[in-house]
Amino acid sequence: MMQGEEIFQLLPQRPPIVMIDKFYGVEEEKSFSGLTVTAENLFCQNGMLQETGVIEHIAQSAAARVGYIALLEKAPVPLGFIGSVDKMKIHQLPVVGSELKTEITVMQEVGDITLISAQVKSEDTLIAEGRMKIFLKKE
Repeated sequence: MMQGEEIFQLLPQRPPIVMIDKFYGVEEEKSFSGLTVTAENLFCQNGMLQETGVIEHIAQSAAARVGYIALLEKAPVPLGFIGSVDKMKIHQLPVVGSELKTEITVMQEVGDITLISAQVKSEDTLIAEGRMKIFLKKE
């Protein structure tokens, strides 16, 4: 597991925009990350992480997977951009103190475009699910 300052090796984002605080690793086409929702989070309002924060958490969870693989390959971490968000369902907003655990599954990779699906849970409760198309800018 990577956490704390180690997360910065995986992501181009820096505080206050960092939306993962744990990276659990990669297993084949899946990766696993986490976030403890705090009141100081830029995307928190009225004690809850808002929809935009959940979506950014998913995007950074996908980015952490790419960053982790780049780190293993001793390559620069590429910059990624959300190309589209599809079939996104936010079932409930996580409250401050929630521990989010997110599973990213790579559905398809074509060149610099990756289609992922995501599931965000807090304990056994499904918080959000959906798909994203991510474009990578490789150097």
